[in-house]
Amino acid sequence: MLVGRRWVLGGLLAGAALPTWAQAPAVSLRPRARPSPRPLVTSADAGAAALVAAAKLTGAVGYCVVDLASGQVLEASGEALEMPPASVTKAVTTAFALEKLGVKHRFVTRVMRTGAVANGRLDGDLILAGGGDPTFDTDKMGDLVAALAASGLREVTGKFIAYAGALPERAEIATDQPDFVGYNPAISGLMLNFNRVNFVWKAVNDGYSLAMNAEGARFVPPVMMASMQVVDRDVPVFAYEAGAARDNWSVARRALGREGSRWLPVRHAATYVAEVFQTLCAAQGIKLPKAEVVYALPKSAEIVRHESEALPDLLRKMLKFSTNLTAEAVGLAASGAGTLEGSAAVMTTWARRRFGVQAVFGDHSGLGPKTRISPAEMVQVMIKARQDKRLSLLHDLLKSADLPQQDGKPAAKAAKPGSAARVSAKSGTMNFVSNLSGYVDAPGGRSLAFAIFTADLPRRAAVPVWNRESPEGDKAWVRRAHRLQGQLLNRWGQAYL
Repeated sequence: MLVGRRWVLGGLLAGAALPTWAQAPAVSLRPRARPSPRPLVTSADAGAAALVAAAKLTGAVGYCVVDLASGQVLEASGEALEMPPASVTKAVTTAFALEKLGVKHRFVTRVMRTGAVANGRLDGDLILAGGGDPTFDTDKMGDLVAALAASGLREVTGKFIAYAGALPERAEIATDQPDFVGYNPAISGLMLNFNRVNFVWKAVNDGYSLAMNAEGARFVPPVMMASMQVVDRDVPVFAYEAGAARDNWSVARRALGREGSRWLPVRHAATYVAEVFQTLCAAQGIKLPKAEVVYALPKSAEIVRHESEALPDLLRKMLKFSTNLTAEAVGLAASGAGTLEGSAAVMTTWARRRFGVQAVFGDHSGLGPKTRISPAEMVQVMIKARQDKRLSLLHDLLKSADLPQQDGKPAAKAAKPGSAARVSAKSGTMNFVSNLSGYVDAPGGRSLAFAIFTADLPRRAAVPVWNRESPEGDKAWVRRAHRLQGQLLNRWGQAYL
C-alpha cells in the first residue's frame, strides 16, 4: 500500500492516463493504480496507516482527505487506485441530474384519452402514460384512479393502452446479481413500488397459502402476472423463469418457515403496472380490457395526472435509502439516451469534462461491475461540486451525522446543532466492497472533502452469483470497513478541524 503524502490535488490528477480498456469487462478487476508522486511519510500519515493495518481488511484500501478551501491533500494512501465506488456513484448521478434536469423537474404519470367522454362513457382509448417516475407506488396510483373516477369516467369502449416508452426498457439493472434481489429490478417508463411485487406466505395444514400483491399502506391489490411455486430443494432459495409477460418464481420449501413476506423484483414492469391499475379501476367501478403495452404515445388528451416530488426531494431520499431504480431513472432522464449503457457513457463524458477525472461509469447506481473511479478522483468530484452554484446542493442532500467517536462508532449522543463537526456523505456497499465519500464541516467554517474506498475484488469475484445477497464472511468484512471509515473520519476531524 502506498504511504501517506501531502501535495496539491491538482498535481495528483495531472497527467493521469486514460483507462486501458475501451469497455470495462463484466467480471471484477483488481484495483489499478495510476502513477502519482511519493513524498516522505509524515507522523500524521503514519497514524492513519496504523488504523488501516489494525482493520485487517483483505484486499485494497485507498483514501484521500483534502482541505476544501486550499485543495491541499492532508492525508492519502492508495488514492490513485481505480476501484468500484458502488452506491457512491449516486453522488455523481445526483450532480448529473441537478445540472441536466434542474431543481424544478418532476416525473409525471398521466391518464389520457383518445376520444370524447359523454355521460361517463369514453368513446375511444384510455391510456396510462408513464413518465418514468421511480417513486410511483400503489397508494399514489390508488389516488390517481380515485381522481379518474371523480372525473365521472365509468366506461371505456376502446382499448386500454399502457405507454411505457418514457425510458428505455430493461429487464434488470445489472446482470451479475441474483435473480431474486429486490434492488435489481426492471427499468421502464412505467414503474410501481420500485418495480417489486410482494410475495406473502403462510403455513396451512401440510402446505402453504401463497399470494402475490402490490401492497401499499392503503391499497393491497392482488397481482396475477407474477406467480410462485413451492418446491423441494436446498439452493437456490428462489429461482426465476421468464414467461410471456409473466414472472414465474419458485421457492425452496425449507426456507419458508411458518409465515412471512418478501419483495421480489418485477421483470415485466409495464405489464405489472397496467394490471394493478386495471384492478384499482375495477374497484372504482371502471372496467377496462386487458392492457396493450406501447412505446410510442398516441395523440391524446390528459384527464388526470400525478406528479412526483421535485427533483431535490427525490434525490435526497435516493441518497438516504440508496435506491438503485431512482438513480437509474434520473440518470436516464438526464441523458436522454436510448440504452442504459449509452446513458452511462453520456455521464462518463460529462463527469470527465465537468470534474477533470478519468472515471468510467457503467450505470447510474453503481450496482453493475463496470464503474471505476479512484479515491482522489472522487474527492475531486466532491470539491468541484461544492464550488459550483448549481451542483453545491449535493452537500445538503447527503445524509449527515455528527463526527464518529475515536473507536469508529457513531457519536454517543447528538451534539447541540452548530457545536460539533458534521459528516455529510454517501456510502456504497456491495459484497466485499465498502466505500464512503463526502464532506466534514467544522462549526468554525473549515471543511474537508474525503473518500475512503475498500475492496477485496478477487474475493468478491469468487462468490457465485446466486449467493451474492449475503455470502460467508462478507458481513464481518464490511463491519471492519465501516469501523475503519469512522476511525479515519474521527482522526481527520480531530487533526485538521
